[in-house]
Amino acid sequence: MQEESQYIKGRGAQKNVDNRFFSQSYEMLDDFLNYCEAEGDKPDDNRTHYLEVFPKTIVNRVESPDVGMEYSMNAYQGCEHGCIYCFARNSHEYWGYSAGLDFERKIMVKKNAPALLEEKLKSKNWKAQTIVMSGNTDCYQPAEKQFKITRECLEVFLKYRHPVAIITKNALISRDMDIISELAKDNLIGVNVSITSLNEKTRQLLEPRTAAIKKRLETVKLLSDNGVPVNVMLAPIIPGINSHEILPLAKAAADAGAVSIVHTVVRLNGAIGEIFTDWIHKAMPDRAEKVLSQIKACHNGTLNDSRWGDRMRGDGEFAQIIRSQMAIARKKFFAGRSFPELNLDLYEQYRGGQLSLF
Repeated sequence: MQEESQYIKGRGAQKNVDNRFFSQSYEMLDDFLNYCEAEGDKPDDNRTHYLEVFPKTIVNRVESPDVGMEYSMNAYQGCEHGCIYCFARNSHEYWGYSAGLDFERKIMVKKNAPALLEEKLKSKNWKAQTIVMSGNTDCYQPAEKQFKITRECLEVFLKYRHPVAIITKNALISRDMDIISELAKDNLIGVNVSITSLNEKTRQLLEPRTAAIKKRLETVKLLSDNGVPVNVMLAPIIPGINSHEILPLAKAAADAGAVSIVHTVVRLNGAIGEIFTDWIHKAMPDRAEKVLSQIKACHNGTLNDSRWGDRMRGDGEFAQIIRSQMAIARKKFFAGRSFPELNLDLYEQYRGGQLSLF
């Protein structure tokens, strides 16, 4: 790891990169900030800024055939967790920001999300489909502790008896066990917990503001003990960083009560290739080139793989080794377990009764 004075502690990305939609370069901004610092000012205090936005809709149709969801919703844009590999970084450019540090430090908050969700569920044209919270950024990131938007949305799902799935790597989800347990009684909720390493040092570098691994495993157990089906996402697997941990991770997930596991192979599309390359040369300089080379070997010689069907699973020898290990892990630790289909019927029954009053 590089010198402490050079590394931005508590962040994943170590710089901002140019927004592909803007003609201006971040190099000009960096020059200005460096000038301010030389003059004794502190232009960048590394704080997180929350910015309220006002979307007109909150439930989005997912067009990609290889992400395992049809509809998603995101209460926040940007994510303070700072996962260096996060595919959602690219979406921050559409808001006029950088996919680098801006993604972690400029968080857009959608306070009207619960009202928009209720409007959607009241629509006579809506047919029950599982809606995934956190299809893009984590609904239990640190902002949720303050704004409680995710909790309010869960109350809406419970009110309408509508199925919901959650993706998170934050133990904050345990705060809402009262609502989650009620949803689970009618098979209306499933949770996906992302765990990428059992090594805390690795976790702190890859995902600096996420919950500790011990807390995540405790969360899997808490959810499982309360009848909530949990799928653990070993995602992404990064050759040379956590690829040797597949079997230990799978065992830890099974021991905590998870009913299934899935994986993805890291893909560094869009601006993420530059962000990750800069990060790994600073965070893991001794193995940077080896890791980058092995990632390329999983994606037909490139970091920026966007091919549907291949982008999540990779190809080539390294990707095949990862798939083989996952197959062994499922056979060894998850025989007889499966993630259930969620209940779509209660919402339709509720629509026929209570919704007719609206």
